[in-house]
Formats: sequence, structure tokens, C-alpha cells
Amino acid sequence: MPTHLPIRVPRHSADADLNALVTGRTESLFAGDISANSSKLLDQISGRRILVVGGGGSIGSATTALLTRFQPAAIHVIDHSENYLAELVRNLRGRREGIPDGLDFRTFPLDYGSPITARLLADVRAYDAVLNFAALKHVRSEKDIFSLLQMIDTNLVRHARFKETLKRHGHASIYFAVSTDKAANPTSLMGASKRLMEDLIFAIGAPENGRTTSARFANVAFSNGSLLQNFGVRLAARQPIAVPRDTRRYFVTQAEAAEICLLTAFLAPDRHIVFPHMEAEVHLQPLEDIATRFLAQFGFEPEFYDHEEQARNAVDSAAAQDRWPVLLTPLDTSGEKPYEEFLGHGEKAVEIGLASIAALRHVPTPAVDRHLFERLDELVNNPSSATGKEEVVRIFADVLANFRHIETGRNLDQRL
Repeated sequence: MPTHLPIRVPRHSADADLNALVTGRTESLFAGDISANSSKLLDQISGRRILVVGGGGSIGSATTALLTRFQPAAIHVIDHSENYLAELVRNLRGRREGIPDGLDFRTFPLDYGSPITARLLADVRAYDAVLNFAALKHVRSEKDIFSLLQMIDTNLVRHARFKETLKRHGHASIYFAVSTDKAANPTSLMGASKRLMEDLIFAIGAPENGRTTSARFANVAFSNGSLLQNFGVRLAARQPIAVPRDTRRYFVTQAEAAEICLLTAFLAPDRHIVFPHMEAEVHLQPLEDIATRFLAQFGFEPEFYDHEEQARNAVDSAAAQDRWPVLLTPLDTSGEKPYEEFLGHGEKAVEIGLASIAALRHVPTPAVDRHLFERLDELVNNPSSATGKEEVVRIFADVLANFRHIETGRNLDQRL
């Protein structure tokens, strides 16, 4: 057993071996649609000014890189993390093709709902398209009222303010925002917030004679903060890895996520929410199997444990025998859904002329109106508010008929 493990922790989807062992695919599910519609994409993107919000994260940075292939006049990227933006610039400049000559490429370390972003939008020439990836996307964000309110602020309150600012200054005849499969029949407050976000983007600041779209898709393999990225980090730190027991998930690569976003933003019909054609029998992957294949990539076999302390204490002895401890945890934390789906009750899939993706036409939720977002704004911005998690659950349940919150009293911060 080597003293230093040759661990690679993939940040971008260029690591074909690791992506293939997760998805079982060596070619993108969406490459055919990208190739067949390349001239349409070029027509929609070439010469356009594009703003990418949350563009330093995994999906945003992959989409930004893909956008550069279609000759936009400008790509400006907003992200609250200056570290993510630094890595985005390094990655684009360091790749073989670099940043195309003549492209007005800029990054801004801003919060997209801040007054400084509003000033930027007032000062710059109008953007033709805005792609928004900013979100708190983890179910763990409902662990306490403070984290929960920050999620509501990021996913809803600031989003509404941002949409109004865009409209006030004449930006974004094309607007796209990422949703999640967890918005379909949500069981978590994160999923419910993203379902409300779908209503928000079509109701507030929607451009006249423009196009507004969204996309629900699967887990993105090795994305920042994900379970799979954590596998590599834990190995490098000589710590056990953990997976929920008897759990299957859909996965796309970061490159595939970017392709979904591009196809949706520039080719999907107005007021539609896109999702990938994925079949449970083919594409649902057991997480225990992925952990086993991942470890095999680095020369280890799994050694399964039910208790965290035992798994922690077993690292050295297991590694000496080319084995690695894997902690199996129950899927019993608040908000966790035991299965994945892209369509909620009452939603109907429609084809939109693309082989790899379908869509649903957004139907407004009757109880969602400006008053709801004003109420959420008050919850977030009133420091003397005594609102607790139970009240937020009730507010969401009052307006979302398909919301069935799962409350167990346990959260992911209590798990490896």
C-alpha cells in the first residue's frame, strides 16, 4: 500500500474514466442534439451579450465554457465566490482553445441580489440572454431556521429582486434558471423553494416577446459539494467514504449538464421546463455500486460498516489490505426523498423536437402571487421575526398542493 494515495479529485467533467464509471456512458446523452442543432444554437448565441449568474460553480462554469464555442459577443459572469471565478478564468485560459479572440469576457465577484449588481445592470449595455445558476441546492439547508431563511433569500427573495431589476433596465429577452428534479412532488423545503422558483421566473419580470425557460435534471457527477466529489476528498484525507443504503440516483456529467442548459435556454419553447429522457431501468444507479466502482479505480475493495466510529478506526488496517471502509447510512434525514422523478402529479410531458429531452408546459400555481414573495421578503429581512421552520413548512404547503414535507428531526450535518 503506497504511503501517498494517487488520488485525483475531478472538478471538471474531463475525467472521462470517473464519469463513465458513474454513468455507464462513454458518450453524452445530449451530444446528438447539440450536433444536430449546432447551426440553430449558433444563430441564437452568435453576437449576443450573455450574463451567467452563479457561473463559477460546476454547472455554471461548464455552461460558460460551452457557450464560448458559439461566438457570443460578450460573456459576463457573476458569482459570489472569487475563488470559483479565479478557477473559471484559469480553466478557460489554460485549455487548448483558450478564450476566443474578440470575446468580451469578464467576471464579477458579486451577490446577484445585491445593490452592486443592480448598479452593474443599470450601467452596462443590455444583455440579450441571462442564464441563472445561483441557488442553495442542498437538502441540508433546512437544518435550522437561519440556514433555511438564507435558502429562501437566495432561491426566491433575491431572485425576484433580480428579475425586476433586469426588466427595469431592459435586459434578457432570453432568461433561463436551473431548477431540480426535487421540485417535482417536493418532500424537502429546498425542493419546495425551487418549485416556487419555477413559478417566480414566469410571473415576475418575464420579458415581453421573449423566452423564459427552466430545467429539472439529475445529480451532476463530481459537482462541487456532491456525494461523489466527496469520495475523492475523503480518500485523499484518508477517511472513510459514506453512502445512503439501498439508494439509487440519476446522474449526468458536468458536460451533459451544460448541454441540457444550452439546449433549454436557446431552443426550448417559452414557459417550458425541460427534463432529460432517462429511464429508471437503464439510468438509475445504486450508490453502493458506484462507491464500489470508484474504489476499484484506485485499487481498493469496499469494506462496509454501519457505525461511523468503526469506519473511522478501520482506515489504516483496511488500506493495508487494499480495502477501504464504506459507511452505509439510512436514508432518514429530513426532506430526503427515497426516489427521483422529473414530473409532478398533474404535470404532463410534451415533446419539443429534441431527441434527448422532453418538457412540461408551466402551469401557474394559483396561490402563488406577489403577496407571497412579499411575505417571504418580510420573513428574510426582519431580524426581529420569530418565525420558525414549522411556519415556513405551513406557508409552502398552503400554496404547493404537491408538497409533502418529510420531517425526521435528523439532518446531514449529523452524518459523515
